[in-house]
Amino acid sequence: MGARKASEDTDRRIGRRALLIGGAAAAVGTAVLARDELGRLWWRVPGVEKPRKEGEVDFAGARWVAASDANWRRADRPDDYGVDMVVIHVTQGSFDSAVRVFQDPGHGAASHYIVRKDGHVTQMIRELDVAYHAGNRDYNERSVGIEHEGFVDRPEGFTDAMYAASARLTARICARYDIPVDREHIIGHVEVPGTDHTDPGEHWDWERYMTLVRRARSAMA
Repeated sequence: MGARKASEDTDRRIGRRALLIGGAAAAVGTAVLARDELGRLWWRVPGVEKPRKEGEVDFAGARWVAASDANWRRADRPDDYGVDMVVIHVTQGSFDSAVRVFQDPGHGAASHYIVRKDGHVTQMIRELDVAYHAGNRDYNERSVGIEHEGFVDRPEGFTDAMYAASARLTARICARYDIPVDREHIIGHVEVPGTDHTDPGEHWDWERYMTLVRRARSAMA
């Protein structure tokens, strides 16, 4: 399974918004904050969370299937943790098996999305929240994880429909968070520091994938 939780993820460290009030006060002194600045900072106040709707998805056309809440951490990204990366995974199993393990509280890991061979996209964790997918707490907090149905040693499983759907998804994520469309910000799980995973593997066609992501991103402009 591509997604993996680092043990450090269970330590709920202080995010940016938990330090906001003291830092903002020191920065502005007795000056009056502008209305738009107050509105932006409001969502970083401890205990304040953005409104949510059950079953809501971040990518149009995705199907919502909730992961176990043991496999992710509630957050209000990008206000408490900035998002600047997409991590590409391969499930090392079927789509159905990936859904099952992400719903298993004993698994300890899950990604935000799973892309099926036919291009269907399922979202299991909101992008607002920190998914335990990269095996590195810092990378979990700053990234969106996308699983792809298949096996690293079976390139025939990486279908045209999968590449195209995943590219559209990644392009939309990059647009939402102003992430550069390059290999420094769109990486494989194998490239995460400290991981022992090899996905998406040598058969993942990065040149093809990045071309599709750039094309999808340009179409949004």
